[in-house]
Amino acid sequence: MKIKLLTDSNIVVKTGLVFVLTMFMVFSFCLQDVNAEKVEIDFYYGLGGFLGEMVEEFIADFNAEHPDITVRGITYGDYSETLQAFQAGVAASDPPAATMLEPSPTVEFAKRGLLASLDDHLANDANTDPDDYMPAFFNLTQIDGNQYALPLFGTTQVLYYRHDIFEEEGVSPDKLNTWEGMEEAATKLTKFDEDGDVERYGWEPMWGRFNMMDAVFSRGGQILSNDGTEVLIDSEVWVDTWEKFREWIHEDEIMAIHHSGVGWEYWYNTIDDVLEGKAAGYTGSSGDQGDLDFDIVSAHVQPGWENHGSTKAVGEARYGVVAKGLSEAEESAAYKFLAYFSSPAKSARWQMKTGYLAVRESAKEIEEFAEFLENNPQAMVPLKQLETASSIFLDPTGGEILQALDDAADQVQIENISAEKALEQAAKRAQRALDNELGN
Repeated sequence: MKIKLLTDSNIVVKTGLVFVLTMFMVFSFCLQDVNAEKVEIDFYYGLGGFLGEMVEEFIADFNAEHPDITVRGITYGDYSETLQAFQAGVAASDPPAATMLEPSPTVEFAKRGLLASLDDHLANDANTDPDDYMPAFFNLTQIDGNQYALPLFGTTQVLYYRHDIFEEEGVSPDKLNTWEGMEEAATKLTKFDEDGDVERYGWEPMWGRFNMMDAVFSRGGQILSNDGTEVLIDSEVWVDTWEKFREWIHEDEIMAIHHSGVGWEYWYNTIDDVLEGKAAGYTGSSGDQGDLDFDIVSAHVQPGWENHGSTKAVGEARYGVVAKGLSEAEESAAYKFLAYFSSPAKSARWQMKTGYLAVRESAKEIEEFAEFLENNPQAMVPLKQLETASSIFLDPTGGEILQALDDAADQVQIENISAEKALEQAAKRAQRALDNELGN
């Protein structure tokens, strides 16, 4: 009996041990399976300050809502540093899963086969309608019928004017609908002192080629011929338009620009002139809205030209891309994060908090954003401008054409060189670069 009892006890003990070991193995397997399903990806971006804090907020929100994915935000000093880090990752066969890029490198990398196509993800995503993205942003990154990026936020340059000064001088804001009207308004709004020096400028365009290029595009001008073989920046529409700016700045003295300085110094000096009443208005970014006092300032779309319709000012975006060659799980996670970042709700929040633009049409249907737009009409202006916006020019020469335009703009705006001479020189230089690129 003792032996039998001992044997039974052994059986019981052994059975218990087997059960415990079995359960431990099952539990360990489950833990390993959970860990195996957890996807961790990196997101490279070059935004600091408040914009960087907004990105961190979006990452934290996404991770909280997607327990199976962890996005790690890796911050760089600016877009150039982010671009270099992405390129280094590609060269080392270890790219970040998702990256925020400017338009030109986004398209370049798509053409080089470094980015994953997002078409299948978009087709299988019931919550993301490609047609809901702003066309001026979304269409730029369609290469050979495939979509290679999602716009994360947008920007365009609009007009900001002192409505109190306009009212005091009896100038209607409707004058800002056309460049011809702008010239008339700026003439009336400019003030000279007894010595003939300017006390207040009628308008201050922003330094550089951008405002003048917007004016050319609104008049039907192009940088290249339709077949992409001929540089057109010395054509009549370019010369006439840029010459108007030279005359307004140097001869009529109804406009002025701040230039040079450290970093964005010229930009903030321009804003300060308007806030201090030294200028009746200026042309600046949609992202300036956080720096302006809309008790005294109002916003307006950029002018068109008489007989040429609405403005065709450029609208551009910052894009989220997914590197090619990731695992299926990593690629899916990266897409989900970029779709989340650019979702209507997040896109609306981005504009409300930063001034940079929502990229989804349906964002305006979100109650909080609709109320924000109603209470802050200046925020609706850049969105309205996007309805007729031009896409940003992608320089096929790697920047040579745009550099030629930068130099010509400085000649016109700063050195008072005629637009004809400046653009003729720029066109020859740009054509040489284009011919070299095309192998001509």
